[in-house]
Amino acid sequence: MVFVVLGGFPLALILGWAFDLGPGGIHAVPEIPAGAECPPSYSGRGKNLLVLALAGLTISLLAGIFFFWRGSWQPLEKSIAVLPFSNFSSDEQNAYFADGIQDDLLTNLARISDLKVISRTSVMPFRGQAHNAREIGKALNVATILEGSVRREGNRVRVNVQLIDASNDKHLWAQIYDRELTDVFAIQTDLAQEISGALKATLSPNEQARIERRPTPNSDAYLLYLQAHEIYTRPDRRHDDLARAESLYERALQLDPTFALAHARLSQLESWSYYAVEPVAARRAKARRAAEEALRLQSDLPEAHLALGLVYYYLEHDYDRALSELETARSELPNDAVVFRSIAAIKRRQGKWNESTAAYEKAVGLDPKDPILLENMGWNFVATRNYPRAAQVLDRAVAVAPDTFTIRELRARVDFLARGDLRPMQQLLANWPENVDPNGTITLARYNYHLYQHDYPELIRVLERSPAEKSRGETSAPISKDYLLATAYALANDPMKARAHFEIARTKAETAVNESPEDGPRHALLGLIDAGLDRCEEAIIEGKRAVELLPESRDAFDGPILAVTRARISVHCRDYTTALDLLERSLGIPAGITVAELQRDPTWKPLSNQPRFKQMTARF
Repeated sequence: MVFVVLGGFPLALILGWAFDLGPGGIHAVPEIPAGAECPPSYSGRGKNLLVLALAGLTISLLAGIFFFWRGSWQPLEKSIAVLPFSNFSSDEQNAYFADGIQDDLLTNLARISDLKVISRTSVMPFRGQAHNAREIGKALNVATILEGSVRREGNRVRVNVQLIDASNDKHLWAQIYDRELTDVFAIQTDLAQEISGALKATLSPNEQARIERRPTPNSDAYLLYLQAHEIYTRPDRRHDDLARAESLYERALQLDPTFALAHARLSQLESWSYYAVEPVAARRAKARRAAEEALRLQSDLPEAHLALGLVYYYLEHDYDRALSELETARSELPNDAVVFRSIAAIKRRQGKWNESTAAYEKAVGLDPKDPILLENMGWNFVATRNYPRAAQVLDRAVAVAPDTFTIRELRARVDFLARGDLRPMQQLLANWPENVDPNGTITLARYNYHLYQHDYPELIRVLERSPAEKSRGETSAPISKDYLLATAYALANDPMKARAHFEIARTKAETAVNESPEDGPRHALLGLIDAGLDRCEEAIIEGKRAVELLPESRDAFDGPILAVTRARISVHCRDYTTALDLLERSLGIPAGITVAELQRDPTWKPLSNQPRFKQMTARF
C-alpha cells in the first residue's frame, strides 16, 4: 500500500514499510445471499423459548469468562520483569551505569531457557513510578518483579535488589552487593544465579558458562560500552544518537580490541544505519567487518550470530542465511525479542505472512509494551488488508505511546484504507503542531491528506511552512522539499515552478543514486522525477531498474511498492496498458495498492475512463 504520494503531473513517491494478533484476525458474520434458502429450524413458541434459553446461557458463560479473565491472570511461574534500577549515585552522569547493570542482568537472565524474561523496552516505562507489583505483573504477565538501586562512588559499586511476588507484593528475596568496580561482572553473575535459583529455574552447563563469562577485562572499555548501549537501545533514538553510540563503541574497542560483544553491537548499529539512514558502501563494509571480528574472537557468542544475521538481512537480502544465523542466536537467547522480531521481519519479506505474524506474537509476548514492535505487527495486518486486526493492534500501540506520531498516523491510515475515511487523519493533523518535524514525517502526512482532498493551494502552503528541508519516509530514498514542491506545483497547474523544483530535486536524487547505486527505492524516486520532467525514456529505465533491484519475488513487503511506482511512471508516460497490468496485480497481493488509494490519488486520473480501471475501483 502506498500512502505518501509525491509524484508529479501527478506522480507519487514510494514509501516502504515499517521495518518489520494472530493470523486468524476478526471475521464478520457472512450475510445470507438474497434468495438463498435458510436452513431448517424449529418454529413457533417452542423455538422462541429455546432460542432465548440458549442466548441466556451463552451470555452467562461469556460474562463469567470475561469477569474471570478481567479479575485474574495466570503468568508462567518462572517469569520475571527486571524494573529499571534507580540511580543513587551522587553524579547524575552515572544514570547510564544503573541502566547498564539492569540491561546486563536482563541479558544474562534472557540466556536461561527455563525462564520467561520481559525485554527492556517494556519495563522502562515503569522508571520512577511508585511500584505496584500486582499491577505491573498483570500488565507484563509475569509472576515476579525485580527492583533495585545502584550507587557508584569512584571505583566502589553498591547494588541493592529485591525479588517480589507479583501476585501478593511479598518480598521473596533481597540482597546487597558492595564491590569494587572491577568486580561488577561478578555481581551480575551472582544476581543471575541467585534469581534463577529463587525461581527454581534449571540452568544448562552452557547457560551457566555464558553467565559466568566476562565480556571484557577492561573496566573503562566496559563503561564506554554501557554508555553506547544505553543510547542505542533508546526507543526514541534519533540519527545523532546513533552517531554518538557509534563513537562510544569505537572508543571501547580502542581500549580493548578483543571485546567481542562490543564488536557485535557495533555491527548491529552499522547494519541498522545502513538500512534506515545511510546505505553507503563504507557503512556496509563496517557492519560486516565488525560481525566477522566478533565471531572470530568468540565463535559461540549469540549476539555475534545476531549481528551477522542482520548483515545478511539488511545489507545483502540473503534471507536464508540470515534466518540460519538468527536461529543460532535464538537457541542461546530464548528471551530476546530482537531475535524474534528480526525473524518476523524476514519472514514477511519472504511472503510467509502467517509465520511472520507468529514470530511477532512471540516477540510481543516478551516485550508487550514496545510500541514500535506493536506498530510492526500492525503493519502485517495492514499489508494483508486485515483492517479490524490492524486497528486492534495499533490501538494497543497508541495506548503505550500516545505521543508517537508515526503510530498515530498509521492508525488513522487504517481507517482511510479500510473505508476511504480521511476524518481521523484530519483530526490527528489538526492537533499536531506544524513547527516541529525533525524527520519530515509529519510534512509527508500533511502532504498526503491535502493531496487526497485535491486541495493543491493548501498543499503548497503546507510545504512552504514546513521546517523540514528533507524528509525520509520508510524507505532509503531521501525526499527533498524541492521534490514535494515540484509535485504540488504540477498539480496546481504551475508548470514553470514545477519544472524549476524538479530540476533541483533531480540533482539531489541523482547524487543519492550515485552514493548507493544498488538501492532500488532511490532509482524509483529518480524515475518519478524524470517523469515529472517529461524525460520518459530515462524515467522508464529507472522504474524498471528499481523493480529489478527489489522485485516482489525477493521482497514481498517493499517490492510491491516499487512495482506501483513503475505504474505511476507508466501513467505519466501514457503507457496505460502497463500501468493497468501492474495495478491489477498489485490489488490482489499483500502490501499492494488499495482501492481507496486508486480512488483518491490524482496520479490515476488519466486512467479514470479506462474500463479496467473502473472495474478495479468499483470493488470499494
